[in-house]
Amino acid sequence: MARSPSFSTRDKALQLNLDTSKYGTFAEIGAGQETAAWFFKVGGASGTIAKTMSAYDMTMSDSIYGAGPRYVSRERLQAMLAHEFDILVERLSPKRGPTTTFFAFCNTVRARAYSDSATSECHGWLGIRLQTRPLGEPNEILLHVRLTDDTNLEQQRALGVLGVNLVYAALYHRHSLRTFIESLTEELRPGSVEVDMLKFHGPDFAQTDNREVALQLVESGLTDAAFFTAEGEVMQVSERLYKKPVLVLRGSFNPATLVHTDMLASAAVEFRKQLASPDTPWVELMEFSMNNLFSPVGEVTHEDFLKRATALQKLGKSVLISRFGAFHRLGSYLSRYTQEPVGLVLSVDVFEKLFQEKWYDDLPGGILENFGRLFKHQLRLYVYPVLDRETGLVKPVSRAEIPENLRSLFAYLTENERIISIAGSANRDVLQFWTTDIRRMLNEGDERWKKLVPPEVAEVYST
Repeated sequence: MARSPSFSTRDKALQLNLDTSKYGTFAEIGAGQETAAWFFKVGGASGTIAKTMSAYDMTMSDSIYGAGPRYVSRERLQAMLAHEFDILVERLSPKRGPTTTFFAFCNTVRARAYSDSATSECHGWLGIRLQTRPLGEPNEILLHVRLTDDTNLEQQRALGVLGVNLVYAALYHRHSLRTFIESLTEELRPGSVEVDMLKFHGPDFAQTDNREVALQLVESGLTDAAFFTAEGEVMQVSERLYKKPVLVLRGSFNPATLVHTDMLASAAVEFRKQLASPDTPWVELMEFSMNNLFSPVGEVTHEDFLKRATALQKLGKSVLISRFGAFHRLGSYLSRYTQEPVGLVLSVDVFEKLFQEKWYDDLPGGILENFGRLFKHQLRLYVYPVLDRETGLVKPVSRAEIPENLRSLFAYLTENERIISIAGSANRDVLQFWTTDIRRMLNEGDERWKKLVPPEVAEVYST
C-alpha cells in the first residue's frame, strides 16, 4: 500500500479500525495507554481492539507477566507480547481464526516523572507480535526508543503516535524496509524520539537481515548510531555497554586489514593498564561512520556495508554504525552508556587532523571546546604510528606535526595521559602497506592483498 504525505496518525488508526481482517490486544505500561487511545478517539475501535490494559503496579505486572530484574527492558516486553498474543489466539481463534490475522501490541516505558531532573533518561521498548495470514505462525518486531521531549505530556503524545505508526507499518509496510522505518516518525516533531534499535524476527522475516535494518535506521536519521554483536544480533547499546570499559577503533574497514587488528592489539596492552583490574573484561568495537569528518567514505551500498560487517564479525568484533563525524560526538555518545574507561584508537595521521582548527568552526569554543567535550569523562586516545615512506622511519605520536600555537595543549594532554602512544607494541612489518594499496591490489586482481588482511577477511572478499 503506497504512503501518502497527508496520511495522518488519525487516518492510520481509522483505516485499521475499518479493516475487519486484523484484530488485536494493546497492553501499555509506564506512560498511559497512549497508543490505544488513538483507536478509541477516531471511532470504530471495536473493529481493531479486542482488549486494552495497563498493569501499572509492579506487583500486578509481575503476577501477569512474571517477575524480572527490570521493568523497562527487552525481556519484559517479550514476556508481555507472548502472554497477550497467546491469550488472544486461544480465546478468539476458534471463532475468528480462519478469517483474521491477530496481533498484540505492547510497550513498557520510563517516561518523564514529576521528580525527574533535566538529565534523567526517558526511554522505552515497543513491540508487536503478529500473524501475516490467518492461522499463521507469529512474528515479532521489537523497537527501542529514547524520548527527548521536556514534559511528560509531550512524551506521552510522541509515544502514542509512534505506537500507531509501528502497528500500521507492521501491518501495511513490512515489505519495504525503507518505507517501514521512515514511516515510524510521521507526524512526530523532529528530534522528539530516537529509535536506536529495531529488530525483526519470525518465519515471515527469515530473509530480513537485522544488520541492514540497523544501517537503515542510521541512514534514515532515526538515530545517530546502531549496534550489533559479532554474532549479528542487533541490540540496544546500553544492553552491551552498560558499566563496561570500551575500546573503539574507527575506520571504513574496506577491507579490514592486518593494520587494523594490530592497532587494536597494541591499544589493548595500554588500555588494560587503565582498568581497575587487569582481568576486567571490556567491549571491543569497530565503529563504521557514515559521516567521517576527515575521509568521507562516500555512498555506501547496503551490499557493500554487509560485506564489511560480515568480515568484521568473522574477526569476532561487534560493530557500531554511526553518523558521527567529529570524535567528540562519538566520545559523548559512548559516555552516555558507561562511566568506565573509554579508549579511542587512531593513527598518527588522523590524530594530526584533530589539531586542525578548521574542523571546529561549528563549535562556539572552537578547538578547545572540541577537546573539552572529547575528554569530559574517562576517555583516552591511543595513537598508533605510521610509516614515513620517504624516510622509512616509523613516526610515533611524539613526532606528530602539531601547530605551534597548540603544542602546549598537546603537551598537557600527553603529560596527563589523555593521549597515549602505542608505538612500542606496533608491528612494523604491516605498516608499509596502506588500505589504499590493498584496495588497488583488489581492484587490479593482485593476489598479494590476501597476505595483508586476516584470513577471515580474505575469505569474505574472495567470494
